[in-house]
Amino acid sequence: MEHRSFGRMNQDVSVIGLGTWQLGADWGEVADDTALAVLDAGLETGVTFFDTADVYGDGRSEQLIGSFLKSRSPEGVTVATKMGRRVPQRPEFYTLENFRAWTDRSRANLGVDTLDLVQLHCPPTIVYSTDEVFDALDTLVEEGRIAAYGVSVETREEALTAIARPGVASVQIILNMLRLGPLKDVLPAAQKAGVGIIARVPLASGLLSGKYDEHTEFPENDHRNYNRTGAAFDVGETFSGVDFATGLAAVRELAPLVPAEATMAQFALRWILDQPGVSVVIPGARNPQQARDNAAAAALSPLSDDTLNAIHHIYDSLIAPQIGDRW
Repeated sequence: MEHRSFGRMNQDVSVIGLGTWQLGADWGEVADDTALAVLDAGLETGVTFFDTADVYGDGRSEQLIGSFLKSRSPEGVTVATKMGRRVPQRPEFYTLENFRAWTDRSRANLGVDTLDLVQLHCPPTIVYSTDEVFDALDTLVEEGRIAAYGVSVETREEALTAIARPGVASVQIILNMLRLGPLKDVLPAAQKAGVGIIARVPLASGLLSGKYDEHTEFPENDHRNYNRTGAAFDVGETFSGVDFATGLAAVRELAPLVPAEATMAQFALRWILDQPGVSVVIPGARNPQQARDNAAAAALSPLSDDTLNAIHHIYDSLIAPQIGDRW
């Protein structure tokens, strides 16, 4: 497994990580033993970066990772969590007092004294421009509650504002073949500043697995069912904000570009790894084999210039007219 420098944290992480939203909630049911087996499969294939959040299953995802860490005691593993989505999304809640309480809860869930990386979890836009918020995060580092902090963003503008902050170690942003906006400005800015880029929603909520069609149905408690119009949270988190039918059309045009030795999902992950400035990509997995298949994408050869150009053409013709410059 290839490793890359993780920005201002001054450490290396596996280029393929593991996102664990699905182990907590909002993707249908995943049993505890299956979740732990997924984490095991990731570790065995060289994954050293696990991404979670305090809101995933209201702590269930963190607790599962905590149990995994206790039982396996792995070396060189980085666990990134997030905070701020368990309260109403209002700027006045982003205080040092709340940060201490939120990180103390995550430390307990994960069973650690110091959190490796804590990310503000898509807070209100004004938060990125509030000095007191970042002063409070610096205090958490000084107190030893956290080793480093970053942000998870919805928009490129939020990402660029965060990158300008000297203490921000990472920016987590949606990046995939149906979301090319960050290539224009966010990735170059992060690379110049030494800020790590965590690419999330790499398969566009599974669209880029190539396994869905017009007849696919999702469980009632799956966000791909209930959040297609943004009823629960930003619509960009579900299918990258792309209309499902349009996404399926794009996937059908992308399919002939997939290398013979790769699956559609592995192709999508390899494309992300080929983008300069990306530190780690965090696909989710609902079973151990998915985790193994995702990790195998790191061994694929870089995509050709012709393939990269064809992907841009499909995006420009099908996706860009629908989402414009929104993200």
